[in-house]
Amino acid sequence: MNPFAILLVLFLLIPLVEIYLLIKVGAVIGALPTVFMVVFTAVLGAWLLRLQGFATMTRVRHTLERGGIPAMEMLEGAVLLVAGALLLTPGFFTDTIGFLCLIPSLRRAMIRWMMGRFMMPPGGFGHGQGPGEASQGPRTIEGEYRREDD
Repeated sequence: MNPFAILLVLFLLIPLVEIYLLIKVGAVIGALPTVFMVVFTAVLGAWLLRLQGFATMTRVRHTLERGGIPAMEMLEGAVLLVAGALLLTPGFFTDTIGFLCLIPSLRRAMIRWMMGRFMMPPGGFGHGQGPGEASQGPRTIEGEYRREDD
């Protein structure tokens, strides 16, 4: 599916889900408690995000001190950035997704799944090959070389 079509659906569908949930929760518990819950989840999410961000920065520092490349930690930082945006967006649906992104084991599992699903193989795809086709090893292109001096 076209990425722009996916974004369009998300930008239309998510606000509709949020409005629906806010109306339903507001009808059950009242308007003021609903507003309080939305503000409370934003504050709680920001606090938890701060803790997770510091923990991720500490893991980056330790990985660098050991001479490693903190690839997973950097990707976790990106997921935490998305989680922060979702948690600061008013609503229960985005808060739920944001809080799920704050669970370290779930966050790492999601990153591993996305890497396996969307990452290119080392060296990229060969000529005429797509993501579903295996590479046949290095490809040699034969040709002639001639140096011309000016």
